Amino acid sequence: MPARRTEFAELTRTLRGAGLLDRRLGFYAVVIAATAAVFVAAVIAFVLIGDSWWAVALAPVFAVVFTHCGFIGHDAGHRQIFTSTRANDALGYLAGNLAIGLGYSNWVLKHNAHHANPNHDERDPDVQIPVIAFSPDQAVGRRGPAGFITRHQAALFFPLLLLEAWSMHVTSVAAVVRRTVDAPRLEAVLLLAHATLYLGTVFWVLSPGPAVVFVVVQQGLFGLYLGASFAPNHKGMPMVSAADQLDPIRKQVLTSRNIRGSTLVDHGLGALNYQIEHHLFPRMPRPNLRRAQPLVAAFCARQDIAYTQTGFLDSYAQTLRHLHTASAPLRAARVAMTASA
Repeated sequence: MPARRTEFAELTRTLRGAGLLDRRLGFYAVVIAATAAVFVAAVIAFVLIGDSWWAVALAPVFAVVFTHCGFIGHDAGHRQIFTSTRANDALGYLAGNLAIGLGYSNWVLKHNAHHANPNHDERDPDVQIPVIAFSPDQAVGRRGPAGFITRHQAALFFPLLLLEAWSMHVTSVAAVVRRTVDAPRLEAVLLLAHATLYLGTVFWVLSPGPAVVFVVVQQGLFGLYLGASFAPNHKGMPMVSAADQLDPIRKQVLTSRNIRGSTLVDHGLGALNYQIEHHLFPRMPRPNLRRAQPLVAAFCARQDIAYTQTGFLDSYAQTLRHLHTASAPLRAARVAMTASA
């Protein structure tokens, strides 16, 4: 263990010496400006199209833009963009609460808990989902609608992601009401401003029928894209319990999965495809993760730590196979109940 820590410190020094832990303000300036430009262009196009079903065709565009605003909020929450905590938080509130209606501070609290204990069956909020089981132990005993969904969770996983944005809107508002966030008044004002601008614009431009369809499609695809970007990073990787004795490095690496791909994949997933590097160095700016990857993989090889990296489609296949296996106890119980009836 001391030797591993010493070599990890050496790895950190190597990465720092290569400038991979330095801020990349130029990169983020381009990304933020481009995202804002597409956002504004989409709004202008939406207004110009006017009260027509053709306006619904822009819903996927807004879903993509919203997700990339989420990526910016994610990086701000990890202090990747600015050296100042206040500047990162200001950007996070604008990208999260105001632009897409998701509570930034509440998300940061949950995400930090996830980073501290990824895939921990009791401490990681990302695996505490009432209708999804990530281990057979989580599945046992579920009844009613939750039991039905868990029993068929592999088939229902992507359809459920269509509800992800709605769920995050609800939890964002609930956190403000419960005052469990750092600045509840600020968050409330920004969330209300988002809802007013978003719904006000949609229902001002479109008549009720197309407006409702636009909101349902846009929010559904937003949740699908956002959830599909985060899901393959840990889902299907080993679960951790209090009985496991993993050192801090193994805890991060063994529970994470990388996705191979081009720079297009990097951009499409907000560089979350370098999940191992991100968990070991959460403040490393997004564009530096690709360069850090071979150095981290070599470190893991020297330390005999399993380093999981797979293709884009295979990452989802692994996730679905794991979910199917985790829900097996419920299917077995269902078969036994049917046989005894």
